[in-house]
Amino acid sequence: MAERRRFARLFLAIALAAWPQAKPTVDDLVSFVKGAILQKQDDRKVAAAVQNIRLANKLEDSTVTELQRLGAGPKTVVALRHLSEMTASLPGAAAAPVNTVPVLPPPPGPAEMKQILHESRENALNYTKKLPNYVCTQVTKRHVDPTGTGSWRLEDQILEKLTFFEQKENYKVIMVNNSPVTNDVSHEKLGGATSSGEFGSILYAIFAPETQTEFAWDRWTGLRKRWMYVFSFQTLQPIYSITHGGSKRTISTRARGSVYADRDTKMVVRIKLEAEGIPADFPIQTVSLDLNYDFTDISGQEFLLPLRSDVRSREDRYLSWNEASYISYHKFGADATIIFDTPDVPDEKLKEQPPKSDTAPGKKKN
Repeated sequence: MAERRRFARLFLAIALAAWPQAKPTVDDLVSFVKGAILQKQDDRKVAAAVQNIRLANKLEDSTVTELQRLGAGPKTVVALRHLSEMTASLPGAAAAPVNTVPVLPPPPGPAEMKQILHESRENALNYTKKLPNYVCTQVTKRHVDPTGTGSWRLEDQILEKLTFFEQKENYKVIMVNNSPVTNDVSHEKLGGATSSGEFGSILYAIFAPETQTEFAWDRWTGLRKRWMYVFSFQTLQPIYSITHGGSKRTISTRARGSVYADRDTKMVVRIKLEAEGIPADFPIQTVSLDLNYDFTDISGQEFLLPLRSDVRSREDRYLSWNEASYISYHKFGADATIIFDTPDVPDEKLKEQPPKSDTAPGKKKN
């Protein structure tokens, strides 16, 4: 109970940090609860934080009802009802803009979900066949934490020329820590944790019939200003290969996670997974992948191509994190150039948030 109260105070303190008033207003409270809904904060912790709020004006019961409709948890709603009663004698507040979060439609019915998954599967299985031959710059920041406490340090930064030609990837190391590589160093011989080939192969493996993947509806969300269907999945067959460099041992595991399918194109634009069934005697205990694609222009035509890939793993207390970004896509050719200016992928491109549009997620734009 003491730990819960400490967390609630910290949670509330973060929210209050942006509020200049001596006491937060109803508008501030609404923003706080809406943010907790979007971030899927624990209902108990949100409720505990709400219990500590002392408002400057009256919280109308209608506002509580609206927040409940938007997704506030049952314990949070109880705390809000109590706060409404406690502020009944205070001055009224202007109507809070709680309707900025779109009203989400119900989950797809069985027939609609089957059709969505069918179209997503067809797109996934044929994904690499529809890609052009291209060249891009891959920038990988490799972080490590020997303590296992989340105290990351940047170990190195690798710049590679990634060529996709006739549905095959090829990597050429150009720079390590801003120093040009004069000798041929293959991607596989970089040492430490490396990752390659996930983009088409993981997508294909999740949807391949022989994998026997089980899908279930999860939720609606927004990503890169587009509406997304989110489905949870669990594979019944191994699809994810993990290699331990020290022992030179490779295993293949099952996976579980989420796929984000674009509402309009039915193309998968994000995959989040965790390896399942890693043998107890294997040195690496956990591996997770967060892979993002985005629509990218190549020679005047848009293609869905890798945007960023995060791979994290744990070996005892030793943590590894590879953060790979993909920039400067060009059509394959002898004159293709490498970009040495390597800006980070903006956080907004990776953040889940409803598109700023009046179009409901269950309907396409005209």
